[in-house]
Amino acid sequence: LGSSGSVTFLYIKQRARWQRKWSRTAKELLETEHKYLEQLDLVVTFFVTILKAKGTLKPAVLNTIFGPLESIYSASHVLSLHLERGNLGPGLENFCQNLELYGHYAENLEQANKTLKEQLRKNKSFRRFKKLQETRPQFQGRKLEDLLPLPLQRLHQCNTYSIVITSEYAAIISEAVKSISEVSRWVQDTVRKRENSLQLLRVQKLLKGQKTQVLTPGRWYIREGWLLVVPSKGEELKRRMFFLFSDVFIATKPCHPLHPLNSNKLACQAVYPLHQCVVDKVFGHTQSQGGLLSLSFPHKTLLLMSSEQQDIHDWYQSLTAAVR
Repeated sequence: LGSSGSVTFLYIKQRARWQRKWSRTAKELLETEHKYLEQLDLVVTFFVTILKAKGTLKPAVLNTIFGPLESIYSASHVLSLHLERGNLGPGLENFCQNLELYGHYAENLEQANKTLKEQLRKNKSFRRFKKLQETRPQFQGRKLEDLLPLPLQRLHQCNTYSIVITSEYAAIISEAVKSISEVSRWVQDTVRKRENSLQLLRVQKLLKGQKTQVLTPGRWYIREGWLLVVPSKGEELKRRMFFLFSDVFIATKPCHPLHPLNSNKLACQAVYPLHQCVVDKVFGHTQSQGGLLSLSFPHKTLLLMSSEQQDIHDWYQSLTAAVR
């Protein structure tokens, strides 16, 4: 073969590889889409449709719990029909027009779960209905709460597909992947914010009283754990629970175990702002046991110790990152 013939042969070989990869990806996408639709259909058929007909829940409550789930189901159903016919490009192009539904669904999910719990507590007929539906063999032991996050899980799954397609649909696929990635980031950001809010609320409930405000806009939870405080005047080491956030470092100690109200709570001892903090690793650089950190603030220096070297290393990394 001449040089042009070799190039043509390599191109045909490469194209065949692309085609095989595309076929595998399209097949996997179709199989997982069918499974996803089957699970989503359980919610739409056995909950949304019947609840609408029965009037067990008020329309506003029904809408809060399930949001645009029916529209999401319809969009995925149309996508699966395109995939069955081998029309991946047009299918994704059509699907992308409905991607905002996923973002709105994600933003509403926390309120949906809250309203669902509220209705289960207050509405006896809904509680009975939910229990009955979940005992159907189609559910295979799954609860409604397990099925509601499905659209967000599916979007994340779609975003992980590496799609290789013939040049016929290259522009459409590129635009579709970009759209899915953007909405997936929107959804992940929403989920991250919700998880952070839950962490802040959990810590707030752990603290005695309301003097220390953990729930502050813009604050992010980072980590927590027990450390030993080394006193400056040769006293005993004091075991304290610390909470690290994006802007502050909170030191707490357990309340008295016999306290009638706060036996399982923590008392806040100090809140240290991080913007003027300097973190140093005093020892724990080598393979020795444990380690010691120095945290310098304008009017206070904390010496924090752990018997676990990895623990000190992790705290050092987290603190320096938060301060930075």
